[in-house]
Amino acid sequence: QVQLVESGGGLVQAGGSLRLSCAASGIIFNINTMGWYRQAPGKQRELVATITRGGSTNYSDSVKGRFTISRDNAKNTVYLQMNSLKPEDTAVYYCYTRQFLGNWYDYWGQGTQVTVSS
Repeated sequence: QVQLVESGGGLVQAGGSLRLSCAASGIIFNINTMGWYRQAPGKQRELVATITRGGSTNYSDSVKGRFTISRDNAKNTVYLQMNSLKPEDTAVYYCYTRQFLGNWYDYWGQGTQVTVSS
């Protein structure tokens, strides 16, 4: 079992920046991809960015050039630096990881609210 604990959400004005962190604990053997998804009110959860253990990244088109995902494997922590925030970035942001233990298992954090005011 993997536990994910997010931090760093909050309220920011448009054009501002926030940095999210997510630390994994528990049985963290064979964790591969880590990343962030978000869910705005009335919308489905959507991919924001992911990063593999080797450092390969993937971003949604809506955040490319504004958000940067990074990872510290020694600390089992993933970060999301969010710059040039827009009101449409307002959502609950969820940390995600995938673990291989004979089968693939997906884990989610509890979510952290990001609110961008115009």
